Amino acid sequence: MTDPRYESLRAAVEPVSRETFEELVRFESLFLKWNQRINLAASSTLSDVWGRHIVDSAQLATLAPAATRWLDLGSGGGFPGLVLAFLMRERGGAIDLVESNRKKAGFLQAMVGEFNLPARIVARRIEDAPGIVGQPQVVTARALASLPLLLELASPWLLAGATALFHKGRDYRLEVEESGQRWSFDLIEHGSSTDSEGVVLEIRNLSVR
Repeated sequence: MTDPRYESLRAAVEPVSRETFEELVRFESLFLKWNQRINLAASSTLSDVWGRHIVDSAQLATLAPAATRWLDLGSGGGFPGLVLAFLMRERGGAIDLVESNRKKAGFLQAMVGEFNLPARIVARRIEDAPGIVGQPQVVTARALASLPLLLELASPWLLAGATALFHKGRDYRLEVEESGQRWSFDLIEHGSSTDSEGVVLEIRNLSVR
């Protein structure tokens, strides 16, 4: 009998191997153990880490299937950065995860080592990362900041041609409007596969107004 978690993952991102699925299941278990010592995610979301965090993160891979150089800002508990690293291992590619909190960065580094993931942990503030992190094709961030601040933080890479994929909730339209006061950009709104009120904002061609 097929595990419903595997089906939900495949519905969000294809192709994904059984081996990758099984490693993500093990990652979920380790995440919950670490979360007892380090606050990695809101307690209200822990009853459904698979759907709320893992599958929600995985859907980004379908939006930039050819990208091989990724950057995740404010990686926290590894969403979406670590999940994308699992998927990249069979697709090719690598990701930098920027996280200034030392305990969270330690968790991320432990997971990279445990699963031999194609990821590098940059334990710095985002503002200090441009001199360390090379130019990615895609920049991601989830539950990090409002869109105007996100664009400011990601601007060193977006202005150089990277595409942004940002998770946002139902109030995103106001954030887009506020961002338009300083920035000009092309926007595509992708409905979230895990949240009927959520979206993934695909932002290209960022420039200062």
